[in-house]
Amino acid sequence: MSKTAELSIDGKTYSLPVFTGTENESAIDIGKLRDQSGLVTLDPGYKNTGATKSAITYLDGDNGILRYRGYSIEELAEKSTFIEVAYLLIFGELPGKDQLQRFRDDIKIHTLVHEDVKKILDGFPSTAHPMGVLASLFCSQTAFYPESLDPNRASESIYISIIRSLAKMPTFAAWAYKNTLGHPVNYPDNSLEYCSRFMKMMFALPAEQYQPDPVISSALDKLLILHADHEQNCSTSTVRMVGSSQSSIYSSISAGINALWGPLHGGANQEVILMLESIVKDGGNIDKWIAKAKDKNDPFRLMGFGHRVYKNFDPRAKIIKKAADDVLAKLGVKDPILDVARNLEDIALRDPYFIERKLYPNVDFYSGIIYRALGIPVEMFTVMFAIGRLPGWIAQWKEMRENKEPIGRPRQIYTGQKERAYIPITKR
Repeated sequence: MSKTAELSIDGKTYSLPVFTGTENESAIDIGKLRDQSGLVTLDPGYKNTGATKSAITYLDGDNGILRYRGYSIEELAEKSTFIEVAYLLIFGELPGKDQLQRFRDDIKIHTLVHEDVKKILDGFPSTAHPMGVLASLFCSQTAFYPESLDPNRASESIYISIIRSLAKMPTFAAWAYKNTLGHPVNYPDNSLEYCSRFMKMMFALPAEQYQPDPVISSALDKLLILHADHEQNCSTSTVRMVGSSQSSIYSSISAGINALWGPLHGGANQEVILMLESIVKDGGNIDKWIAKAKDKNDPFRLMGFGHRVYKNFDPRAKIIKKAADDVLAKLGVKDPILDVARNLEDIALRDPYFIERKLYPNVDFYSGIIYRALGIPVEMFTVMFAIGRLPGWIAQWKEMRENKEPIGRPRQIYTGQKERAYIPITKR
């Protein structure tokens, strides 16, 4: 911290240290500003505030760069698996062969859930949103594993909680889906790998010999890798904020699931499909909707194009486009909504209007197409996102605890009434 910044106000100057990260990102450290001056900063949405220092994920939106623990997302998606990436995010390094095998085996041991969880599930009507069911079932694990409430547990006990989280999340997610159908639940088949095991719990019918398609399982595995972490977004910051009170891993991640549920965060791929459905219902005239998207006075916006963070291109989109093409070719799905999606994609990649504004299809566009092709309903899209984001939430919770970060306590600027006297009700 050799650099400093100076803040001058009312004739007084305050010197503030400047911290520089490993990728030359710089931040003014205001940790002692209030003690020195009585001032706080105002930053609605924390869009210019670094709330923590983290060694997990590096994101450069201007240049379309995403790395987990220093490894590019492109290389990980091509060469790795979701479980290996989960290990990398949580423990900081790629596992050796024996470490990875133990990690996989440990997860398989804990895929089953306590039978009493089914009683909780039975309490939800079939109309319950799967995200609400998922958050509730996940948080319920504090009751089944009360030792998780101890903030000073040994590292081995924390490891078991991490394993249980990764193992049981797909089970909870599949059961939440089955609940919407009113179907009996399936139990995990540990002869299968992570994604195939989940697909079987989702789609197998009773007494059916279900064999997951390797093309579909591979595409899902890639999708989970691409969603595994994205630095300090709304749900991740929620996990860290809740965890900063020394809350358990289950309650912290349940809070993250609820934060992800919001349409401004995890619901983007759902909005893509709803948009495509609207275009089809309107007759499928794509030129009309492209013109509406270009009209600055028209409130219509193309969902799944461009990105809040990536100002150039979403590096994940190039990867998942190939997986989407593979899935559609394998399944041979005939769906007017997917036809519209392909036509929109083709126009956006060729039209100078979209190219100049860097409005390329993003990961939400392609993930929505894949989920639609697989027959996954839109209410489950955010649940799929949560399964992928789980390793990142765990890694962020673990890092925050290991760094002994203080409890989160944002400040505010009060804009209400000044002090005033109470008026008895008889005189109002």
